[in-house]
Amino acid sequence: MSSTLKFVLALALGLATAVIIAPFAAAGVAAAGFRFPFPRIFDRTVMVTLLVALLCFARSLRLVELLRAGFARPRANLVRVGAGLLLALVAVGVLFGIAAYFGTSHSLPFREIAMRASSAVVAAIVIGIIEEGFFRAFLLGGMERDFGSGGAILISSAIYAMAHVVRAPAHYYLIGIHPAAGMRNLAESAIRLAHPVAAFPELLGLFLLGVVLGEAFLLSRTVYFSIGMHAGFVLCAKSWPAIAGSGMRVPRWLAGRGPVPLIGAPAAWAMAVALMLLLPTLIGRPAPPEERRQVSLLP
Repeated sequence: MSSTLKFVLALALGLATAVIIAPFAAAGVAAAGFRFPFPRIFDRTVMVTLLVALLCFARSLRLVELLRAGFARPRANLVRVGAGLLLALVAVGVLFGIAAYFGTSHSLPFREIAMRASSAVVAAIVIGIIEEGFFRAFLLGGMERDFGSGGAILISSAIYAMAHVVRAPAHYYLIGIHPAAGMRNLAESAIRLAHPVAAFPELLGLFLLGVVLGEAFLLSRTVYFSIGMHAGFVLCAKSWPAIAGSGMRVPRWLAGRGPVPLIGAPAAWAMAVALMLLLPTLIGRPAPPEERRQVSLLP
């Protein structure tokens, strides 16, 4: 059985378990005196059940092996985190500058942008580490054996995009135990995929972003450069509402629709393509497999 099929089975097992457990988890949270919307409880339950499912399949999925390779030599690669972060900030900074030039106001709310970015630093780092560990080191690295580098980067990027688009359309709260709530929430979360035209701009932007991060991983063979880029993109995404809140109107080709309008616009797509072309020069071509195996044997 291929690694990809094993991952699909683990994913199905994790989702099925979350569908069953989430309503009871929500009732327990409410009984403890906390008030959280059910979609958030469901999402956290999925994270836990999927982690447990992956751990159950860990040996056959080569989970530890792939993560160890992706996070190899942290001290030697620390500079790549900074390089990836700088590249992402510069790239999106260009988009911010374009917004100031073509918007109704030619000045950016720098103070508000800085405040939003500084408050999101910890979250950006944590998100970068977790998502690059999962989507690049584990998923892309595991699929590479089944589909080759090109196929693996396309499939893993598609999964990355869909995972970020699939979400409940509204927040609501449960009173009591509703066993069918988990299945209903899962169906409502996937409803955006049933309308591909409406979801296409955001899906395309996230897919291209996944390709950029995947290319950084394949070129460097570690997650550090992509972690830096991912953290930088999160900081910029968290800062973009400062522009919208300032009353500045920007063209639709620069700010699309959706929860993260910047990613769903043609300007961001073009920037992603530019980064794809630039990364081989910045990171360099990966060493041949034989040379990588020799290096990995060194103390």
